[in-house]
Amino acid sequence: MDEYQVIPYKVLNYLGAEINYGGRVTDDKDVRLIKTILKKYINEDMMVDGCKFSESGKYISIPAGT
Repeated sequence: MDEYQVIPYKVLNYLGAEINYGGRVTDDKDVRLIKTILKKYINEDMMVDGCKFSESGKYISIPAGT
């Protein structure tokens, strides 16, 4: 991660969905679900304090360092 100029969100999503869960999750619909969930949480928007992870706003990103 330290070698990248910008955060490689696409790489992180691939690592999570394909490499970490690849082979363990064999159903194509489950694989698609994992990819969708990771895209919701691992993206540029999550770096903004208060980014909403739910429509209700109950789940938000916290300020860095807390």
